[in-house]
Amino acid sequence: MELAQLLSLSGMGLAGLLLLSYILGLLHGATPDEHTWPITFSYSVGTFSTRGGAKAGLVFSSGFTLQRAILTELAYFALASILETTLAFGLVYIVVGIVMATAGIYIASRGKYLHWHYIEEKLGVALGIHRRGSAAQRKEFEHEVNPVFSEAGDLTRPVPVKLAFLHGLVAGWGIGAYALILMTVVAPAMPGPLLAWIPGALFGVGTMTMQIIWGAGFARWLTSMKHLSREGVALVGKTITYYVLTYGGIVFAAAGALVIAFPSVLNLSLPTGIGIPNLDAIDIGFILVIVTVAVLGFAGYRMGVRRARSLGLVSPGE
Repeated sequence: MELAQLLSLSGMGLAGLLLLSYILGLLHGATPDEHTWPITFSYSVGTFSTRGGAKAGLVFSSGFTLQRAILTELAYFALASILETTLAFGLVYIVVGIVMATAGIYIASRGKYLHWHYIEEKLGVALGIHRRGSAAQRKEFEHEVNPVFSEAGDLTRPVPVKLAFLHGLVAGWGIGAYALILMTVVAPAMPGPLLAWIPGALFGVGTMTMQIIWGAGFARWLTSMKHLSREGVALVGKTITYYVLTYGGIVFAAAGALVIAFPSVLNLSLPTGIGIPNLDAIDIGFILVIVTVAVLGFAGYRMGVRRARSLGLVSPGE
């Protein structure tokens, strides 16, 4: 809040506040944020191409930008304060988690490139994606999604990034340090309600700029694996997408329930000494980024590589 207090005393004009909104968006998109990185990372690697990764960042951030424009309009009329409550904070985590898990299971059930496990089957039934059936039907379904029987055309088809737009609309309701500055400093300083949405939109565009870069970078990293064939790289990328969305969704929902049950969790943090929001402390948000992107991403990578090698999806000479 020290940054917000400094800005409130700076006497910025309209142009300065709008420029500030874009710069804050750049910082928000560049730093590890639990409402952006897990989604951009999971979808970008699932496209296994630099262009596809950039598109994933663009599509996700488009939904996020629309939401932020609505947020600053609400903030102008002092109607967004409810989002600062612990209950709202926890509910956003839960909804984001449900959307992530639903997307992960949906992608797996239609992509024919992953094994189907007990926990995913039960979640699929609960979310209405997969019907409860007999043991023979489940075995047949496992046969359908087993990569041994997938065709190259199925395997190399990128994940549908259009789902990322929905993630952007939902995740944008999460309130962090940057959003608080928009809500408490920038939006109220707009000259009228017709302009109040612009800071949020510019903030979203700033976030979009960095998410496109990150998305392209994540996908570029994946395609740099020269020891696998194109089909092998695709399998690894889709496996990472599946792990981050499905299991990451469970983690997010659990974190939301924890916040609602024990609100003091939001106050637990370990300062890092870095004076930049999202990097200034190790808190629940930072931990969610590490768990979903780093831990689950690595687990998906290891599992994907193992499956690719077992299927012989390696480069010639390996």
